[in-house]
Amino acid sequence: MDTETIKQQALELIEANKISTTEIADVLGKTGQIEGVHALNAQMFKAGEVKVIYAINNSNYEVHKQLAECDDIKDKILFVYNVNCDRAVFGDLVSKYIMLYKRAKAIVINGKLRDAHTLIKEKYPIWLEGVSPIGCVNRPNGPEIDSELLLELKDKYDGSIMVCDDSGVVVIPKDKIDEKLLTKLEFIEFQEDIWFYCVDTLKMSTFDTVCKKKYLEGGLIDDKMLRKLNEIQKNM
Repeated sequence: MDTETIKQQALELIEANKISTTEIADVLGKTGQIEGVHALNAQMFKAGEVKVIYAINNSNYEVHKQLAECDDIKDKILFVYNVNCDRAVFGDLVSKYIMLYKRAKAIVINGKLRDAHTLIKEKYPIWLEGVSPIGCVNRPNGPEIDSELLLELKDKYDGSIMVCDDSGVVVIPKDKIDEKLLTKLEFIEFQEDIWFYCVDTLKMSTFDTVCKKKYLEGGLIDDKMLRKLNEIQKNM
């Protein structure tokens, strides 16, 4: 299968099963987190392909400009990468423009936003580092972004997959979007089902379930489940 087909299948699997950031991070070997970012509004779940833009030097001029020029944000998660901004990059006006008119799935920013009262009231799917009433200026404010950094950001994030929930945000890199990813997603979901069955129904300890994996010894879970688990693992 080509990468785009695999990406769509992975997203369908993640969204249909609401595979959490916790599980995705496990699939990625305990990696992938966007550090310091949390959900503004609780009980949100979003997964999608990423479109990255940037903010720099306590100015949102470049954010406005990039949004005006971007026609490929629809149904994607917009990642606003913060470079040297300790103020709120934007607030309710820009958030509404991104969500309503640009039709993004969600907004992720490794920085601050303002107008939190409106962003919460509107229940926008936003993940951010924090909030502040002090906003950025709307004019160029210092040196432009380094061209190599911009290329690095585009290469790293554009076309990757982000999964966002109450635990934070995890990125699946483009080089990990392959058929093995689909197998690992299937495995992590099936393993979780088995673990909860062992603890909830069989009343096994989490130590025997998670660490010792005694269910693999046979006789504790249905043979069909055990065969399926082994078959998935062979393809990983």
